[in-house]
Amino acid sequence: MAILPLSIYPDPILSKKAKRITDPKSPEIRELLFDMLETLEKNNGLGLAAPQVGKSLQMSVIKFDGKTLVLINPKIKSKSWKKIICEEGCLSFPGLFIPVKRYAKVKVEAEDQTGKKRIISGAALLGRALQHEIDHLNGIVFTKRKSRKKSVPTK
Repeated sequence: MAILPLSIYPDPILSKKAKRITDPKSPEIRELLFDMLETLEKNNGLGLAAPQVGKSLQMSVIKFDGKTLVLINPKIKSKSWKKIICEEGCLSFPGLFIPVKRYAKVKVEAEDQTGKKRIISGAALLGRALQHEIDHLNGIVFTKRKSRKKSVPTK
């Protein structure tokens, strides 16, 4: 395993839609997954997308509430009508925290590292992390979602 260098904005890879992964069980994807997890832990992050480590691939990892989520080729399948504004940061924008408006709840379909389809429902912080990481895979950085209003404290 290795700690990978982070892509820092305005690195062009952060603004490109990442490529779909055709073989989630390949040795290259497995190695990248382990390296991404080590990189995420080293940087004390909540989530990390492959483009943030220079790989244009539809994969991200989230460590939340003692669990590790692996998202390969994720898609948001449903979202709440309600949106919430909260402060967000990003490993590709060191030291920057801004108010971002996101859906209060989302349901995501993704493959895991074995190629099995999973449905992940997320609200509050997990919901935000899912949306943030999927945005990265679609070439959307969080500054593009900046809210003009101030953050609302979550309960």
